[in-house]
Order: sequence, then C-alpha cells, then structure tokens
Amino acid sequence: QVQLVESGGGLVQPGGSLRLSCVVSGFNVDDYTIGWFRQAPGKGREGVSCISSDGRTYYEDYVKGRFTISRDNAKSTVYLQMNSLSPEDTAVYYCARASGLVVVTVPEWYQQWGQGTQVTVFS
Repeated sequence: QVQLVESGGGLVQPGGSLRLSCVVSGFNVDDYTIGWFRQAPGKGREGVSCISSDGRTYYEDYVKGRFTISRDNAKSTVYLQMNSLSPEDTAVYYCARASGLVVVTVPEWYQQWGQGTQVTVFS
C-alpha cells in the first residue's frame, strides 16, 4: 500500500525555520519524484519543490534560496528545510508522488498524496 505521511509542521515566528518530513512506504523513495505543495486558506494548491528519482531538484521562485529539499533513501524520507519563513508561507503543506522523470511541481502530474501538515508563521 502506497503511503506518504508528512510531519514537522507547527507555529513559527517570521524569520524562523522548520523542517518538514515526508515518510513514504509501499515503494522505494528513490524510484519516484517526490514533490512538496502547499495550500493557503482560500487559495488553490501550489507547487513548492520536488526531487526526482535521479536527485535533480526544482524550486518555485517564491521559495528559491530559502527552502531546500533533500532525501534520505535509507529512511524512505524526503525533507523540506524551510528558512526565513514569512507569513505568506502559512499553509497546509503536502508531499506527493509522481513518475521519477518529473522535475516540475504541476499538481496534476502527481498521483498519490499525503494528508498534509500545517505550517503557521505569525508575529
């Protein structure tokens, strides 16, 4: 059974950091692309970053230089290190699985999704 489970969300002040984890089961994490997405209240789901099966990474412009995606194959986990957080980063963050050749964060290209973890940045 394919599963993706996010964790690591929480409350943080502007300028702070959080590290999100996406633990996968039912498949090898390095056989697929794993992407991170987010959805703020009243807005649609938008891409954040992804890492392909061969380790290529992609970041949307609004997180480039602040967020870092990485993978630990032995732990079947993909991480999203988020630094310099701002209130605009407040959202539910999801990880999802796509074909290993995908290196963009187009939500429609991802088939399996986790349940999400809440990130709230407040003053």
